[in-house]
Amino acid sequence: MKLSICTDVMGNLSFTDMLDKCVKLGVEGIEMTGGGWSKGPHFRADELLQDKGLLKQKLAEIKARGLEIAALNCSANPLDPGAMGTRHLKEMKETITLAGEIGVETIVTMSGLPEAAPGDSVPNWLVYTKSWPDEMPERDRYQWEDRAFPLWSELVAFGTQAGIKRFALENFSAMLVWNPETLFRLRDEVGPMVGMNLDPSHLFWKGACPIASARALGSAIHHCHGKDTRIERGLAEVNGLLELKDVTDVANRSWNYVAVGAGHDLQWWKEFFSVVRMVGYNGWVSLEMEDFTMSTDAGIQSSIDALQATISR
Repeated sequence: MKLSICTDVMGNLSFTDMLDKCVKLGVEGIEMTGGGWSKGPHFRADELLQDKGLLKQKLAEIKARGLEIAALNCSANPLDPGAMGTRHLKEMKETITLAGEIGVETIVTMSGLPEAAPGDSVPNWLVYTKSWPDEMPERDRYQWEDRAFPLWSELVAFGTQAGIKRFALENFSAMLVWNPETLFRLRDEVGPMVGMNLDPSHLFWKGACPIASARALGSAIHHCHGKDTRIERGLAEVNGLLELKDVTDVANRSWNYVAVGAGHDLQWWKEFFSVVRMVGYNGWVSLEMEDFTMSTDAGIQSSIDALQATISR
């Protein structure tokens, strides 16, 4: 495995300064974010498709520093029933097109989340039960069969034509695909181009074991994020793990995203990467840093140190 970093965390830096920092950190690759919810300025697909001179310049700067593009990231909700969904789908397709043009094989994104019934205006995450109330089975069927399956069949065909090899869907909350079971529900319908961006941080707070998830996923692991979560003692026991407080309200949350090693020790991370490698994944591990309990620079360096000490080479 090789270590990369999601560039969103350095969105305050210029493109050149961001690359120089990556070199100093000792990472080998960069997961370029630009599109969807990302505000990262460094590698916007729409901009680069329109300005091939700028694209050539940026690719040359990356190559000159001995870095590789691990993946293009467009975290988005292409199933949103409103204007956001239209924009996100457009930007996902632009990201796919750009990846095909520059030879990047992996698109890191999200499955999306649709409305629960025709005419609804907002996405609806149905995680209660499919059996009650009586209308729930139809809502579940509608989201998957009428909305998700057609769109992802379209995206798989579009990606195949563009020349990419894999979609890596992050197991994020408020998405149709949020764990291995839901990933396979989509993958079994639209094909093996769709796999998971295995992010342990989200599985922790859902009560799952990322190591067990990795075993279940096997060859469906298409990318991996290095990101940790800490379940906060004395708070999770009172309020449970369904946390709605702002991510910056770290002192009062039941759980927090933290630097790698600040939630689970290095022995855990060694086992995790050993199992991920054992089931067949030997690709990139991208640091995604969202620790608000410490400074950004401290969180990045601490996480890099932990990942370099634990990923399976």
